[in-house]
Amino acid sequence: MISTQQIHELSQIGGTVVGTDGEKIGKVGQVFLDDHTGEPEWVTVHTGLFGLSESFVPLTDASVVGDTLSVPYDKQMVKDAPRIDAAGELSQSDEQELYGYYGRSYDTADQSTFGTEQGLDAHSAAPTQSAGFDAANDDSMTRSEEQLRVGTEEVQTGKVKLRKHVVTEDVTTTVPVSHEEVRLERVPVTDAQASGINETGELGSEEQEVTLHAERPVVDKETVPVERVRLDTETVVEDERVDAQLRKEQIETEGLDDGTNRQV
Repeated sequence: MISTQQIHELSQIGGTVVGTDGEKIGKVGQVFLDDHTGEPEWVTVHTGLFGLSESFVPLTDASVVGDTLSVPYDKQMVKDAPRIDAAGELSQSDEQELYGYYGRSYDTADQSTFGTEQGLDAHSAAPTQSAGFDAANDDSMTRSEEQLRVGTEEVQTGKVKLRKHVVTEDVTTTVPVSHEEVRLERVPVTDAQASGINETGELGSEEQEVTLHAERPVVDKETVPVERVRLDTETVVEDERVDAQLRKEQIETEGLDDGTNRQV
């Protein structure tokens, strides 16, 4: 069973409420105690955009670990719970409606929660707050005002895919090549060489052939890995302004002895 101290601490720090699948449902709001036993019976959970909606969840079978409250229901079920005003006390009809929604017998739930068949005389639970006066026997007036609660929720903004395809591009490069050319050389023949070259002393015909060589570019291609590409995400924090209009009640006096009116 969750102790009053545990649930008080969660309420003060705005503990996280998670469902059966471990998904975050929202933040702990108000805690409602049984009028007779003083034990925690209900808790409200801030859900929806900016946590502006408040849903009731029974604390029966719930558990606390650190700053997390685990309830035996999923997020959608809690969000779709009957909308009941969290201010003041839960009436008998409110509790019956909530117990019915969560699939629990009202009488059975009372017996399992309080250990007796008497349950709550009025079947109501009071929020854990002290008024400082008896509203039923006091001539004072309560002033209320709206307060802005701003939170965040994670939404999907888009998807990014990696896709690989082949493109063709023109590449120009240079490579040095060599070739042979014929060059005519004339070397004078000396008298000593002349007698040995043409011993017959007769004129005649003669032919010589020279084979020329040249280099030419040879192109070959191979596929090689050059880099690895992957997608990663980073969180960028920026300030976004939220505008809202809040209403509040003002109390003014009339008929004071000095003839002045005052606003509070």
